[in-house]
Amino acid sequence: MNDPYDIRVLQPESISLSRGAGGVMQGVVDGKPYSELIVFRTFPFLYTTQYLSIRDAKGEELGIVADLEELDAESRDVLRQELRFRYFLPRVTRVDSVKQKTDLWIWELQTDLGPTRLAMRNLHDHMQFPGGSRIILTDLTGKRCEIQDWKKLDGHSRKQLNDVI
Repeated sequence: MNDPYDIRVLQPESISLSRGAGGVMQGVVDGKPYSELIVFRTFPFLYTTQYLSIRDAKGEELGIVADLEELDAESRDVLRQELRFRYFLPRVTRVDSVKQKTDLWIWELQTDLGPTRLAMRNLHDHMQFPGGSRIILTDLTGKRCEIQDWKKLDGHSRKQLNDVI
């Protein structure tokens, strides 16, 4: 019997991923075919394309993909698309305003998917800094946005952020 706490790193040549009927991710892992596979980031904010947990339809882990870039082209494309579906995270392109109103911080943002508004009780619990100049914003309802590099935003956006970071 396998130890459930063992970490099994999959060799890139032992995994092949594709899309099945209805767009479901499927594939072959260590020679065994799976009609449905699920992917999770083990470190979702820090390593977005590394240490990816591949699981069967029941949620049982088959192994870890150390780095998405090591996979063949089709598997890499399928896995990237699956990660975009699972970890939907609009990217902030501009910070229009950050204002404190009574007990809430109100953020007015422009994203790659259009304008959005986030409300936060406090900044400490709702801003995460996973590394570099990246910021993950989460509002009271769980809605999230990503600032990939706040230093590369326009001058107005950086000015809005200066008081809160």
